[in-house]
Amino acid sequence: MQSFSNSSTTYFPLEMSGVTTETTQDRALAALKNHKEAEKRRRERINSHLNRLRSLLPCNSKADKASLLATVVQRLRELKQQAVEITELETLPSETDEIRVLSCDYSSDGTSIFKASLCCEDRSDLLPELIQILNSLHLKTLRAEMATLGGRIRNVLVVAADKDHGIESLHLLQSALKSLLERSDASDRSKRKRAYDHQNNGPLMS
Repeated sequence: MQSFSNSSTTYFPLEMSGVTTETTQDRALAALKNHKEAEKRRRERINSHLNRLRSLLPCNSKADKASLLATVVQRLRELKQQAVEITELETLPSETDEIRVLSCDYSSDGTSIFKASLCCEDRSDLLPELIQILNSLHLKTLRAEMATLGGRIRNVLVVAADKDHGIESLHLLQSALKSLLERSDASDRSKRKRAYDHQNNGPLMS
């Protein structure tokens, strides 16, 4: 006779298998908590960057995100155009007198950075007057380049202004350099007149 043995499968409840309903719920709650904390940190980082942008740009401190981003786009376009203009600044003196002052960037602490170019006749008191102008406007010189050719000089300066007076400092620097250029022109005309008088009149012979 052939005997058959009946096989049976035993099922254990979750409590006996070591996995409880409470443990599953705890894990789900912990995962949800971690997700909320990560999302909170992400929002805080975004808000921190937005507040930083508000402090760097000339916009309302309470501007909404859309207005702020529109201001950022506009500022980037301006900086791109200014970068093109800055690269076009000549380094050698030309035959014509000129001044150019460009706002080129903001530093990490929010100060405004300008690049200025002054081209005129070379004279001994030009550099001391330039230094006096920068000191009077409380501008910090970051870089200075000077080139002379045929009695003419070009000074290219990169300066930083206080973040609360950026635009005002730019206009004041333009006005001060314009006055300096006018004084340089007057001095040059005076020199040419003296040279002309000396050439045509000469010393009197007894």
